[in-house]
Amino acid sequence: MKEIVCMKIILASGSPRRRKILSDMGYDFEIAVADIAENIVRDESPADHVKRLSGKKAEKVAIDYSDDIVIGADTAVVLDGEILGKPGSEKEAFEMLSGLSGKTHTVFTGLTVMIGSEKIKRSDYDRTEVTFNELSESRIREYVDSGEPLDKAGSYGIQGMGSFLVKSYSGEIDTVIGFPSKLFEKMYLEVRSCLSH
Repeated sequence: MKEIVCMKIILASGSPRRRKILSDMGYDFEIAVADIAENIVRDESPADHVKRLSGKKAEKVAIDYSDDIVIGADTAVVLDGEILGKPGSEKEAFEMLSGLSGKTHTVFTGLTVMIGSEKIKRSDYDRTEVTFNELSESRIREYVDSGEPLDKAGSYGIQGMGSFLVKSYSGEIDTVIGFPSKLFEKMYLEVRSCLSH
């Protein structure tokens, strides 16, 4: 069994937002981007959706980093039971944001923490309720034209230019950004505990 102090932490994500949260928490880590198909499975709950995709990302990276601690993450915006992924175009981003305007939606972020060689794997999720301001077409168009929505679930980033969209939220803001820090700390301790037994 490998000592945990010898293990590297590998973040299976290219997201600068996730990278910043993990760095701000004081962890040293490396990046290995997992390129997977982020498909939506019919009748799958949002919680299962983000746990499944975070797991697939971690598993793919763990093939090359089996002796290290690999972290996968996935975020989904859910409105009226429908999962809103990343927009495929500016038109789709505009439609998503128009649909979110003045409404409350839920952001789910799933995390998977695993050590492949030890067959240790934990997946969990957190959720935060977010309420949008009423948005004019011109403000939405201006935001879409900035390019920020195009690589984000639900077409917005709460921590960036898109902060003006949000009226209020209930839960952890890190979950909306895409990396629930409190949940990660809990899961990381669980994985370390498994390794020490």
